[in-house]
This record gives sequence, C-alpha cells and structure tokens, in this order.
Amino acid sequence: MAKFILVAEILVVSTALLLPVRAQQIDPSVGRHLAETVCSECHQYAPDTSPKNPQFGAPSFVDISRMPSANGVALKVFLRTSHPTMPNIMLSSEEIDSVVAYIMSLGKK
Repeated sequence: MAKFILVAEILVVSTALLLPVRAQQIDPSVGRHLAETVCSECHQYAPDTSPKNPQFGAPSFVDISRMPSANGVALKVFLRTSHPTMPNIMLSSEEIDSVVAYIMSLGKK
C-alpha cells in the first residue's frame, strides 16, 4: 500500500511539474514565425503582408481572427483536420497552439 501511495504521489508531482512547461511553449511569436514560414504561401499572415500566391483566395489571418466562430478550440480543431483546399501540413500540438495564439492575438488589434 505504501508503494502505491508513493507512486501516486510521484505521478501527481510529475504532472504538476510538466503543466507549466507546456503552458510556456504556447508562444504567439513562435506562431507568427510558423505563419510566415508555413502559411504565407496562401494566407496574408499579418496586416502588413501579402500572400505569395493570392490566387488561392485563402482568408487573411486577421479576417479569420475576427470571425464570430473563431475561438481557440475551433481553430485547433480546424488545424488538426485535413481540408481539400489546404495542404496537409503536419504541426506538433505546441506549434498548433502557438499558431492559434498568434491568430487570436490579431483579433485584439
């Protein structure tokens, strides 16, 4: 029984220590960099930029951030789901969180 309690305490402490690390990895500036390097082919990723290929007609990230349906959860789901009009870009969970944080920050300006 004592071993079970010790293992449970170790798991709780380990989880508590990992949570702040994950929260620190969500960074809108990382999201902006990813948007510039990965998304700028089709999207206007910042107010002062233009997409490299505007003929694709992809919405700007500012417009996306201002959509009534745009919230963190909806954008994360969208970025984790393949779409026929979007390339299948593989991003880590932290990268997706950072891109979403960046897009959401644009709606505040």
